[in-house]
Amino acid sequence: MNPLRARIAGSTAGAALPWPGLLLAAGGAIAFSGKAIIVKLAYRYGVDAVTLIMLRMLFALPLFVLLAWRAGRGRPPLQPRDRVAVLLLGFSGYYLASFLDFAGLQYVSASLERLILYLGPTLVLLLGRVLLGRGIRAGQLQALAISYAGVALVFGRELRVDGADVLLGSALVFASTLSYALYLLYSGEVVQRIGALRLTGLATTVACLLCILQFVLLRPLAAGWQVAPPVLWLSLLNATLCTFVPVLMVMMAIERIGAAAAAQAGMIGPPATVAMGVLILGETFDAWVAAGTVLVLAGIWRLSRLR
Repeated sequence: MNPLRARIAGSTAGAALPWPGLLLAAGGAIAFSGKAIIVKLAYRYGVDAVTLIMLRMLFALPLFVLLAWRAGRGRPPLQPRDRVAVLLLGFSGYYLASFLDFAGLQYVSASLERLILYLGPTLVLLLGRVLLGRGIRAGQLQALAISYAGVALVFGRELRVDGADVLLGSALVFASTLSYALYLLYSGEVVQRIGALRLTGLATTVACLLCILQFVLLRPLAAGWQVAPPVLWLSLLNATLCTFVPVLMVMMAIERIGAAAAAQAGMIGPPATVAMGVLILGETFDAWVAAGTVLVLAGIWRLSRLR
């Protein structure tokens, strides 16, 4: 058996899960959640989504190129079908999903954004039914209903308070979640052929280049460096602590405790985003946000148990 698979099987079969793996998964989820907070802070300086995501990807590009090189060292070159797959997955899972998310954060709170993104597993399930003909059990439908009810609560509250912009922002973030769900749905076979870290490095490198190209086509080059200095520092922090570092942390967690346990530990992400949104951004926390967060987490937890 592959040593990595043996370690995963051994860790998930045991009665107790090792704390280092759980801490890595939770830490990665919290770091990922910080992305929305940083983006919201950067928007206060008048930067637009095209420029902001370009800066993030520009700083992240060398790190993911290094990751792709390190993960592919000593392995055979990619087959033509895998090269095409990497391009398509990079476009859907990292470029389009990231840009739509950044655009949506201009109109919705970090809390609502994170709750919508957390619907990803439900969309993978629904897309599997529509595109691949996979079945859905009654318990899974109940889990979906619980999660979407939670998002509806928070969405309805923000719509009453902030108006129609919330509808646009929510639609953009939901489209981002859908784009990433397509990546998850079709990446499984590619991961088996070339490896998770190699795929992540290559696909994210593709996304970085696309974001930079998008900026070059839509904005004057000088606009990238005429932003307020805090935007540059926030983008650097976003590229490292909230993008590259959590990727490694989650991968290390999966190696130690398995994907299912890592996903459950990662459920700390939405509450962490809500807490940071309240403490750092001054976002409102009330019974609607609390109830919506609990429902989304309950639905995703039930779905993970059923799967």
